[in-house]
Amino acid sequence: MKVTVLYGGPSAEREVSLVSGKAVIEGLQSVGHEVFGSDVSPENLSGLDRAADVIFPVLHGQFGESGELQEILEQRKLAFVGSGAKASRLGMDKVATKRAWEAAGLPTPPYRVVKKGDAIPTVEGSCVVKAIDSGSSIDVFLCKAPAEAPAEARAAIETLLAKHGKALIEKFISGPELTVGLLEERPLAPIRIVPKREFFDFEAKYKASDTEHRFDTGLPAPLIERCQDLARKANEVVGARDLARIDIMIDQHTEEPYLLEINTLPGFTPKSLLPEAAAHSGIPFGALVDRLVRRAFARRRAAA
Repeated sequence: MKVTVLYGGPSAEREVSLVSGKAVIEGLQSVGHEVFGSDVSPENLSGLDRAADVIFPVLHGQFGESGELQEILEQRKLAFVGSGAKASRLGMDKVATKRAWEAAGLPTPPYRVVKKGDAIPTVEGSCVVKAIDSGSSIDVFLCKAPAEAPAEARAAIETLLAKHGKALIEKFISGPELTVGLLEERPLAPIRIVPKREFFDFEAKYKASDTEHRFDTGLPAPLIERCQDLARKANEVVGARDLARIDIMIDQHTEEPYLLEINTLPGFTPKSLLPEAAAHSGIPFGALVDRLVRRAFARRRAAA
């Protein structure tokens, strides 16, 4: 098939997208597809003018993952890999996602939102301060109690208010971190994330070589199954399709799992977790990207 791979884009995650795009292009070529790569932006959509059977977006963050690009592809009636505009918009907004999960009775850590002009609250206990619509752990601050948490949290909130106009303050759940990849809406084997630094930030995800990805999680099988089922339900609530990744924290005292966020267009870099989970289940990278484009192509034909 003729496949156009879209990568790059204008977001803070452009660097990751460039690496992901290169990997997807090489993977598709390895299984015989004719591939055209295009670095796109809201001002340059010329790559979409080239005839293609399927579009494979590999843009992370704003524009490419937040629904704008997906809406353009839908309007042009193009077959494309990944979630549609509605699910992409929802998944990119951490607060809207948490509210949707809460409405469905799914567990997520307690949180509050602060907007520019609001009084900055004094935070008691450890918390995570996040940008509401950024991925790859960009603009995420871990503020640990007891000593410096209130001051660190205030500084983090002020930083995000200045940059984004609002901030998400989330209770820190202390315990194991799992990520569950979903392929064709079915959960893959969970991976336990063991970073050598304080938490799984951008550096740990994409630059550090010492972050451990463990399929042998050391957790009870019933808990692993529960996390997989929770990820499946969380994905269904958002409406994500083809591929996604759900991040989960497990309370070390109660062993209760909590949903953190969803990535509707997870990374495809050499360090990325979804391709790693797929390979663990017997699906090598070339077969993975081939499977995704064929599914998108079949979906468009069925809708015609």
